[in-house]
Amino acid sequence: MSSAARARDRRVYLLGHPVLFALLAVLRRKPVRRLGGTLLVNDREACLTALTRIPLDRTAEGTTGGAVDRLAGAGGLFDQQGDDHRRTRRDVAERLGAAGVERLRPVWNGLLDERLARLAEGGTVDLVPLAAEIAGATAAALLDLDVDPFELAAAAREAGSAAARAHLPGPARRRAERRAEAAAGRLIALAGPGDGGLAATLAVAAVNTTVAALPRSAAWVCDDGLWAYASEVLLVDELLRVTSPTPLLPRVAAAGGEITPGCPVRKGDRMLLIVRHAVDAHRRDPDPANPAPARQAQLVFGAGTHACPGARLARQQLADLLAALAPHRPVVVRAKADRRSALPGWRSLVIRGTA
Repeated sequence: MSSAARARDRRVYLLGHPVLFALLAVLRRKPVRRLGGTLLVNDREACLTALTRIPLDRTAEGTTGGAVDRLAGAGGLFDQQGDDHRRTRRDVAERLGAAGVERLRPVWNGLLDERLARLAEGGTVDLVPLAAEIAGATAAALLDLDVDPFELAAAAREAGSAAARAHLPGPARRRAERRAEAAAGRLIALAGPGDGGLAATLAVAAVNTTVAALPRSAAWVCDDGLWAYASEVLLVDELLRVTSPTPLLPRVAAAGGEITPGCPVRKGDRMLLIVRHAVDAHRRDPDPANPAPARQAQLVFGAGTHACPGARLARQQLADLLAALAPHRPVVVRAKADRRSALPGWRSLVIRGTA
């Protein structure tokens, strides 16, 4: 286990999301724990059961879908039902399929070529604004939006962050809700009329996960000296397993069932699926020579009909980033955790080329 890489990555939780990290650490000993109407799920098979066998309420208060669609308003992905929802998911899957990702790759590879060139002379690059530019440019191309990538990324990040704060209990919640509404308005205005709700939904999800995942994964490779594996797909899967950009999936049961033998789930029960534990991210470092089973690693993107349609895009972006960085053998020279982000991540991660 690489103490340097893991210690650095822990900072995104300890400094940016201390309450979340404390919750994850304290409650991970039992596979499934019930606290009133809430089930805390750490077990891999139980998480799979929750995602594939328990009917889920996609727009319930406090869930990912509920938060995103309240931001996006009518037309968002999660508030659709029946045939409309299936058609939209098929359309999104086509955009993010193999052909769609290949169409988008020149967008971020062009940015990588240009922005990382200074590493060849021992210069420095902050990977967080680069990840934001990549996320914004990719989202704009995916959604056919003629907008500034930085502006779109900033709006999506603020919308995601505001939505997360609006779901926290306490006296500041009402003010956070007003800020979330304002942030959503700015994002939808950029997305434009018509499919603005769907575009906002996709932008929030794509931008926030990209900005969280790319710098964290690159930092781990820098600290753990994994550049010899940079061209291997298994390294990408292992990094995404360990950094798990969305470490906790909040879901609400739309009907009853059984999540493990003898552990019933009632309609309306809240299930906190702690994916970070289900994939052993908290105790097993990325090891491309001895990777975790694919069925386990893929759980960071959900499962079944609730799997993330952007998994292929996320893997390809990280693979291309690592390939672009590998010749320079960069090291981390400065890192600062983001205390306001929707997902655990860095506010700044500066690297320097050494080769």
